[in-house]
Amino acid sequence: MVTIMARILKFEDLKTKEDREELNKELEGMYDLIIPPGTPSSIIYDLVEEFDLEPLDRSMNVQIVDTDIREVLVLRGKLETVQQAEQFLYDELNAWVNGDD
Repeated sequence: MVTIMARILKFEDLKTKEDREELNKELEGMYDLIIPPGTPSSIIYDLVEEFDLEPLDRSMNVQIVDTDIREVLVLRGKLETVQQAEQFLYDELNAWVNGDD
């Protein structure tokens, strides 16, 4: 016996083609820096303030044991800014893990 599950209608499904095209134009040239779960909030605040990035929630597949869709925090901005923020995040997390001040 085969059970067919109905697809769940999402808000994004209701957007018109013009709305989707406008959104794509707004996102052109923008990149997301995914913040690892467990990142200290002080580092996240520093990233947002220092690099003027826009914090957003984004659903994505996260594989730990099984693959689940989870909401993760991303910081959105221009490529060069996001790359600088990524290096800052890496340096700050390294310092935090190693107990450096």
